[in-house]
Amino acid sequence: MSTDNFAVWRECLNIIGSRVNTQSFKTWFEPIKPTKLEAGILTLEVPSHFFYEWVEEHYSNILTEAVAAVLGLSGKINFTINPEFSDEKESDDISATPDVSNTILKKTETYIGSTQYSSPDTVRYKEADSFKPINSALNPKNTFDNFIKGESNQLARAAALAVANNPGGTQFNPLVVYGDVGLGKTHLIQAIGNHALSQGKAKRVGYVTSEVFTLEFVDAIQNDTMSNFSNYYRSMDILIVDDIQFFTGREKTQDHFFHTFNTLHQSGKQIILSSDRPVKELKGLNERLISRFQSGLTADIQAPDLETRTAILRKKSLDNGIELRQDVLEFLALNVKSNIRELEGCLISLLAHSSIQNKEIDLNLAKDVVRSIVGEIKTHITIEAIQRTVCNYFNIPEDLVRAKTRKQEVVFARQLAMYLSKELTNFSLKTIGLHFGGRDHSTVIHAYQTIEDLIKSDKKYVDVVQQLKSKINNHS
Repeated sequence: MSTDNFAVWRECLNIIGSRVNTQSFKTWFEPIKPTKLEAGILTLEVPSHFFYEWVEEHYSNILTEAVAAVLGLSGKINFTINPEFSDEKESDDISATPDVSNTILKKTETYIGSTQYSSPDTVRYKEADSFKPINSALNPKNTFDNFIKGESNQLARAAALAVANNPGGTQFNPLVVYGDVGLGKTHLIQAIGNHALSQGKAKRVGYVTSEVFTLEFVDAIQNDTMSNFSNYYRSMDILIVDDIQFFTGREKTQDHFFHTFNTLHQSGKQIILSSDRPVKELKGLNERLISRFQSGLTADIQAPDLETRTAILRKKSLDNGIELRQDVLEFLALNVKSNIRELEGCLISLLAHSSIQNKEIDLNLAKDVVRSIVGEIKTHITIEAIQRTVCNYFNIPEDLVRAKTRKQEVVFARQLAMYLSKELTNFSLKTIGLHFGGRDHSTVIHAYQTIEDLIKSDKKYVDVVQQLKSKINNHS
């Protein structure tokens, strides 16, 4: 077995290279530097936190198996961020940063073989002073200022800001934020805690994932520290629990959290929860918890629309010291739609390609990167193309669907074009309305619902819509 960090990493790369494509290898593994090998722990330096998160999410299994093959089952990995290129100056070692230091199986330590858990950070509740300010596990970078607002998160952000300014004093208690992975739930709920602390609205803010809470609960039982554990969480001004879906099926943990919830709520303290789905869909959660969780406000975060994705890319690129061309921004935003995490990963990949290959970031490079990450690039459909196709189909001048005329045949064509614009593009309702003579989003909603109703009631409209979709896709 090799004992030199560079030799170990070279052997790992040989294994990894046989498992991933060339583009992924160059983008996500060549930039990694092995800085230290000590006591079976290989320390790897990555360019940024986004880079780390992408590798951890998409390649952790491959890394785990490679290290196991080289170092044996006892080997593990520790990630650090290069301080020269990282904007996270408070700490270069990810394992020391606030947002991950309290996770039980730390993201920075990939254990080989049977799962091993580092001991929970029980000292934080064993020695907790109920009068001491706490900002447990909050990442100071997660603020409202750098949370990009859009139609997809408008309600959730507004509710979060209201809660942050008046914790425990609004109707939104608890506040439950739900949505798919990678859409910014953790960012938003942590922004509440950071804002409340900075504005003096709260002194004790606790952030914990439901999985960590569960493991700490078990640890407290085993170590006879249940009283301290309970007092710690029940002394918070704001308690933020992330990913409550992991409470499902854990009856004893649910019972304990139920009493913690009641104690805080009855004391006028703020409770904030996040989930990957609506509370009512969390099977394995007992009814009394569901009832409590639904007693406040539930707000969803959806996949960001085109304008929001573009704004996110612009801000993230500027944060990295790069001002991307508008055509590159639009191309990325149009073709990476699933979630913010993938969007950021694509941007980091683009920056990495540019740096490693010493290439200017242009549209061609962006296309190569997107193709390697999300596969085949979809043809971009414009609202203008939809209007043109619909008007040609009904033999109506294009300018009429943007005009104020109320002729029946024009109104129908306009509504159909609005419907197809919502179905086939990622433009917001507001943007769609603007393309139809400056109409507002409520008009677009009405048009969409009208066509939906017609499709459900008469098969001929199904055929019309299918024909138009086919024409639009073939000509875009």
